Amino acid sequence: MSQLVSVNVGTPREAAWAGIGRTSIDKAPVTGPVEVGRLGLAGDKVSDTRHHGGVDQAVYAYAREDLDRWAVDLGQEVRDGQFAENLTTRGVEVTEAEVGERWAVGTALLEVAYVRTPCNDFKTWMGRCGFDNRAWVKRFTLDGAPGAYLRVLAPGTVQTGDAVEVLHRPGHGVTIATMFRALHTEPALLPRLLEVEGLAEKARRKAEQYVAARS
Repeated sequence: MSQLVSVNVGTPREAAWAGIGRTSIDKAPVTGPVEVGRLGLAGDKVSDTRHHGGVDQAVYAYAREDLDRWAVDLGQEVRDGQFAENLTTRGVEVTEAEVGERWAVGTALLEVAYVRTPCNDFKTWMGRCGFDNRAWVKRFTLDGAPGAYLRVLAPGTVQTGDAVEVLHRPGHGVTIATMFRALHTEPALLPRLLEVEGLAEKARRKAEQYVAARS
């Protein structure tokens, strides 16, 4: 069954090691219903609004199966929320979800919109939590399972145990994996992103610049 195994939130905390001196990367599981609004979950607040948050990055989902793979690679358990995901899922094709795919979760309607970009704050966070974070940004990038940022098409509530139902797949074949590779490792894939209706502005801008430079 496709479902939420954890709902996680965090608020800004002072952190000298973070790029802007504060971070919300430490997400903790919460119990009971959590309201989901246009800009994310109640009780969750973005620190670095330049790189995070907004309607195209309102909610971050990561698969429990991928956390389990990392646990094997890292040699220790990886808890729900460790990767700063708001929704830890099980049985959901997160990496192979099509951009624009729509999920019913609890009473909310969410749309797959964008990918996570690993950064030095993520690397430092992993190290501070006792994990081997050597070349972490490169390792996370090469792994190719970045998780999915979701838009909130219809507000509602979510909680641990809720089913995740895929209501719509656009059919263009541009998946989260495709978008991540296009933006980070295989720029020749960038034109494919322009096939996506309602493409996130950050991705559209980079794809259009790539195409313009070659026309």
